[in-house]
Amino acid sequence: MNTLVNQNDVEQGFNVTAASDIEVDREQLDASIAEFVDRNPHYYQQTFQKVHEATSSIPNTFNWAAAILGPLWAGLRGIWSFFWTFLIVEMIVWVQLGRGLWGNPGAKYEDRSETQLERAESFLAQAEQARANGEDPSRFEQLYNNMIAASDRSLAEASVLNEGKINVLITGIILFILVKAIQGFYANKVYERQYSNWRIDPQKAESGVKPKNLVFALVLILFIAPLTVYKFTVESPLELLNQFPEKEISTAIIGNEDNTLYTVTATWLEDRIDGAAKAGQGAFDGITAGVRSVLNAMTLALIITPWPVVMVVVCVVAWRAAGPRVAIFTGSALAYIALLGFWEVSMETVALVGAAVFLCVVIGIPLGIWFGKSSRAYKIAEPVLDLMQTLPAFVYLIPIIAFFGTGNPPGILATIIFGMPPVIRLTALGVRGVPGHIIEAAEAFGAHKRQVLKDVEIPLALPSIMTGVNQTILMCLSMVVIISLIGGGGLGQKILIALQYAAKGPGLLGGIAILLCAMVMDRIVQGAFRRDGQ
Repeated sequence: MNTLVNQNDVEQGFNVTAASDIEVDREQLDASIAEFVDRNPHYYQQTFQKVHEATSSIPNTFNWAAAILGPLWAGLRGIWSFFWTFLIVEMIVWVQLGRGLWGNPGAKYEDRSETQLERAESFLAQAEQARANGEDPSRFEQLYNNMIAASDRSLAEASVLNEGKINVLITGIILFILVKAIQGFYANKVYERQYSNWRIDPQKAESGVKPKNLVFALVLILFIAPLTVYKFTVESPLELLNQFPEKEISTAIIGNEDNTLYTVTATWLEDRIDGAAKAGQGAFDGITAGVRSVLNAMTLALIITPWPVVMVVVCVVAWRAAGPRVAIFTGSALAYIALLGFWEVSMETVALVGAAVFLCVVIGIPLGIWFGKSSRAYKIAEPVLDLMQTLPAFVYLIPIIAFFGTGNPPGILATIIFGMPPVIRLTALGVRGVPGHIIEAAEAFGAHKRQVLKDVEIPLALPSIMTGVNQTILMCLSMVVIISLIGGGGLGQKILIALQYAAKGPGLLGGIAILLCAMVMDRIVQGAFRRDGQ
């Protein structure tokens, strides 16, 4: 009996302890929520608990402040994703309401009716003139009658549209109520998610009620909403909202009505580029000669060499590097290229891409190693690499032509600009990813910096480096069509001609040839790397 009593006392003690722990946890949670929300904590303590305890994704709370204030409430609370989403949705609703309240849906047809009446009057005048001249006025009278009938149809269409304004207004009211209901139902759920993010990292989620957020949200709403509603509900809005006043601003800046800011800037850039091209002609010719020498070596190996030799060597390399399956695929791809008459242009494409990839690797890997070891150098180079990758290829083809002319060497230089960033970035990433304790161990055994780089850092960074090489190959191949625009040869020229003449069959066959070249190069490089990794 004493044992049972003791067990009951122990169980009751455990229950009391658990209840007190839960109460303490609840107090801590309420304090955390109060710190997060700043205003009206009691409401959000209750609603967050309901949201957290909900067993389904359907919202089980309603926030009247969010429903009434809409995006303004979201801005006040710092929920900017909610703010922008419902600001856009509410603007659509407000436009619908404006069209129903003061819009004129039939204005276009009313204007058309007036124009048709004016033309009818002109035909009537021509009929009177013909009658006065003793000519037959029936043709003009028929045109007059046709225009009057067309005007009546336009007025009828305008009347139908104007009578439908009530439907537009009703639709707008229904949408307004629906949007407000959605805001109210989902506001607490979104706010609770922001609270969870705030608890994980207070620096990445806003908390509390900040007056600056209220002012910022109010300014955005007052600036965006009225202009948008005005533009889409008024039949003839201000011309300033339809077209940017470029000429007026240019005249105010330049002080010359004959020129615009665009023409002055474009002329200045053209003069600077022409001057730089003349001043550095020798250096640019030297770069072109160096690229041409690499291209000539690749051309000699792939085009001038007898095709059976090239085909056998490529298949053997594929076999040794990546295995028999890749060798069989390579042989099939080369057979397709040869049988359809693409052999020479395909080898020219491979020579162009090979020269570009060779130069990218020779220049890019040392730069990547440097950037991997020097954070300062990488920070300086990163904007340049971003520019090289994001700037459209058609844009930097212009200075390439200005400095280096047209043809295959300038095309290779344009390809290098586009294809080099991946190998630089991934090489730097691989070098930075080498564990520091391994480098320290190598230095402790007496290895100097060059030995550490050659025997430790580069081997460990090799997977990342080879991934960069692979990405560079594929990006260089993607440029073969673009460089044909500045006189580059190969399969890109075939595709360009097919595009000019809308030749679907030749274009598709040439595109498949480019695809096969890319797949062969990718499989060989990836296969060789996997075998080395084993």
